[in-house]
Amino acid sequence: MKSIARSLRITSKKINLVAGLVRRKDVTEAMNILKFTPKKGAKILSKIIQSAIANAENNFKQEKPSLYIQEIVVTEAPTMKRSIPVSRGRSNPILKRNSHVSVFLGVKGEEAETSTKGAKAKTTEEPKKTTSKTTVTVKKATPKKKITKE
Repeated sequence: MKSIARSLRITSKKINLVAGLVRRKDVTEAMNILKFTPKKGAKILSKIIQSAIANAENNFKQEKPSLYIQEIVVTEAPTMKRSIPVSRGRSNPILKRNSHVSVFLGVKGEEAETSTKGAKAKTTEEPKKTTSKTTVTVKKATPKKKITKE
């Protein structure tokens, strides 16, 4: 259950600040937080989460109260390059950065099941691991002899 928005006209740093507020939270709690966050990224992120909720309800037959935000991934999109003229016939660059945002939702009941499966798999994998031993030789510096004048 996911929703992806590509080439958003906001920098990835700015939207990642807002995404940090709602990671690993219930969907209803996250929407309330975003509703009262006075940032441009909050409105954009709430639309993406709303789309992910709709995907979960329509395509996967999940109930809204049982959903939580499993993961939010914010990456950089291609940057638009512009320039502004400055004195003496030169120009300075302007970088208009964009971002991609992916929101993954999970079901609260499945969270406990996957964590126990991961724990069982981890215990079976540990004996299979082999480690190679490496030896390191360290040379000690010889102390300098003191020269005494007579």
